[in-house]
Amino acid sequence: MNETSNNETEPGSPKWFYVLSILLTLWNVIGVATFFSHMSTTTEQIESMPAVEQQLYLGIPLWANITFAIGVFSGTLGSLALVLKNALAYSILLLSLGCVLVHNIHTLLIANTLQVFGMCGLIMPMIVSFISMFLVWLANDAKHKGWLN
Repeated sequence: MNETSNNETEPGSPKWFYVLSILLTLWNVIGVATFFSHMSTTTEQIESMPAVEQQLYLGIPLWANITFAIGVFSGTLGSLALVLKNALAYSILLLSLGCVLVHNIHTLLIANTLQVFGMCGLIMPMIVSFISMFLVWLANDAKHKGWLN
């Protein structure tokens, strides 16, 4: 009998790709949870922030929240599409990356978050941007290698 090798979950698809796709989906689920936490911040919580952080929080325009939402939900959906080996993953993750970059333009350039948080305010946007770019690359690579349907 010919069995599938230990390095593959199904013919042509390495096991590491499946495991990595699950981990990246979990990362994006954390992003969704962060979005809901952000959107459900109460007036009392805002009032407990330092004044400069209150201004940042209250000054977020609707379009920035929309790009945040689309970015995390499409990132989660795109990552799940990778788990399911669906070729739509690339397009969905490209949408997510675009939203992440637009949201970061607001966070870093328009809202002047770096003036409030210093260089520490750059860490999470850079991590999210890097992972979003990696996801697009991974989906494109997987698509070209025939791992996605």
